[in-house]
Amino acid sequence: MDKNALRGLPSIDELLRASELNMAVSTSSAALVAECARAVLDEIRSAIISGKRGGPGRDEIIAMTIERLSFLLKPSVRRVINASGTILHTNIGRAVLSDEAADAIALAASGNMNLEIDLATGERGERDSLVEGLIKRLTGAEAAAVVNNNAAAVLLALNTLSEGMEVVISRGELVEIGGSFRLPEIIRKSGCILMEVGATNRTLPLDYEAAINANTAIILKAHTSNYRIIGFTSDVGLKELSSIGKRHGVPLIEDLGSGSLVDLSIYGLPKEPTVRESIEEGADLVTFSGDKLLGGPQAGIIAGKKELIDKIRKNHLKRALRADKLTLAGLEATLRLYLNPERLADKLPALRYMARPLSEIEKAAVEARVYLENVLGPDYSITIEDNETQIGGGSLPGRLLPTKALAIVSGSKGAQEIFTALLSGEPAILGRINRDRVILDMRTVDSARDLALKMK
Repeated sequence: MDKNALRGLPSIDELLRASELNMAVSTSSAALVAECARAVLDEIRSAIISGKRGGPGRDEIIAMTIERLSFLLKPSVRRVINASGTILHTNIGRAVLSDEAADAIALAASGNMNLEIDLATGERGERDSLVEGLIKRLTGAEAAAVVNNNAAAVLLALNTLSEGMEVVISRGELVEIGGSFRLPEIIRKSGCILMEVGATNRTLPLDYEAAINANTAIILKAHTSNYRIIGFTSDVGLKELSSIGKRHGVPLIEDLGSGSLVDLSIYGLPKEPTVRESIEEGADLVTFSGDKLLGGPQAGIIAGKKELIDKIRKNHLKRALRADKLTLAGLEATLRLYLNPERLADKLPALRYMARPLSEIEKAAVEARVYLENVLGPDYSITIEDNETQIGGGSLPGRLLPTKALAIVSGSKGAQEIFTALLSGEPAILGRINRDRVILDMRTVDSARDLALKMK
């Protein structure tokens, strides 16, 4: 241990008086700079005591303090370019919001807004009213409520209508969604008793009929949004389930998940059930997400019969799960785009990416290859190849869209190293690794300008 090196370490006060740290003190605070300097000195002192290093110079200590402060002040939220091959990627925030939604959120964030006040009377209002009219118009529902995500919507609906009683659901619909969240656990957490019927691949009307009893409160149908069962299968459609429920006086709830509000087939995409269709076929309540096929912010929407929605609003859990002003502002702006279906694919990023012509994707890929070849240099080889994009977010499982992708290899770096370097750049670029190559799917990259990066 070098005792002279320990004695030579400056005090915190000495460091704070250094001219090099004056700017840091003025732009952050003396306390924060002192905290960083103290941590640096502690680290150096431990290294000296253990014999791992000698005493550093004053300039090195100041540089280490500034580096630590910069790391501490660097925002955790960063922009990510989605070149992953998944349009609605849960890990990076699912649907990209429209300009209209972003503007509405900025307006709500920059000041006060009419969240729970009737501006015509000055009396207290209901925050759901900001979007309820639009939801009713777009789905045909009698009423609607909004919470913070679809799992919360299912939890709240079940807790309100069937706490302590049985919920009947097909065994083949007991899905697990991302992050190991399982529908059976949500049902149990809602305070309900799970009653599974049928088999994994086949459930018949008689299975429901046999399960319903005096303690049955709800028939629940869950859209298998993230997987498909093929082969020897059978399930019971909404119309038939609705008839069964009406005969027994039991409401039918459908957890639709992705929440499509339009027929995607008109855009050349695979058909997906819409909320309006579910309500027309007899669902008393439909729950769905705001940030999947709907293309808005994270939210859980409950639409259906007014008498049931009224009960849900009176549940004390509604307050715990309610959506905030930013979500409601973004959701309203997104829903308004649906009033002009002719321009929806141009305005709504999620739909635009799904319906994007292959020729346009190829043009973006050609421009991006030229750009990246110039930026990355001769050590990198970049080719354009045919590939496939998945919708993601539990939407349209197994349905893939043709795309064009860049395949990147390097003479000196492995695929993992390139992948990590792209993620650490500004902006971060999320691709994927396939056969020792980094793949950048161009379906969700608007142009080469989006790949303007600084790699570490």
